[in-house]
Amino acid sequence: MADQPTATERLIQGILPENPVYRQLLGLCPTLAVTNSLMAAVTMAGAVGFVLLCANVIISLIRDLLKPHLRIVVFTLTIATFVTIADRLLAAYLYQMSKTLGPYIPLIIVNCIIICRCEVVASKQAPIVAAADAIGQSLGFGLALSSIAAIREILGTGALFGLRVMPALWPDWVIMVLPPGAFLTFGLLLGAINWITDKKKA
Repeated sequence: MADQPTATERLIQGILPENPVYRQLLGLCPTLAVTNSLMAAVTMAGAVGFVLLCANVIISLIRDLLKPHLRIVVFTLTIATFVTIADRLLAAYLYQMSKTLGPYIPLIIVNCIIICRCEVVASKQAPIVAAADAIGQSLGFGLALSSIAAIREILGTGALFGLRVMPALWPDWVIMVLPPGAFLTFGLLLGAINWITDKKKA
């Protein structure tokens, strides 16, 4: 479709202009739940990126065969297939991280980001565009999770990736690695981004 964004536009838009977390407010459950450490956030972002890329490409390849009343079922089954693969790979090669993330990997099946991109892009555009969109959205999602996790881990434990980065006298803000810390960090970052956006428009 001539009026649809190109692959390059889709890629760029997904990172910041249409960031799934900060601009679209999607995928907030894993965003708030797994960002108490940067390693967990990066792992979750990688799993979501893998599922999103595979699902987008597959849906795009079969887009001409999709029936309107069955498309959500097809989306869900496709996503569930790749979530299962991601879950089993994590359990096999990163067992401790798999246990840490717990139910949040299987819950990728109902992640609104993936279903949204299947509906908006993959079911309407060519595989190369769908793949570019998936990569852009995945990078945007990873950027959001990493920014929240880095702040929470540094302030909460004085460490990053488990390595001490703050002075020994730094008082750990335990609240930052607890659920309230997720809401506080996300709210402040979201407010800062909206303020910067408004200033640029002005």
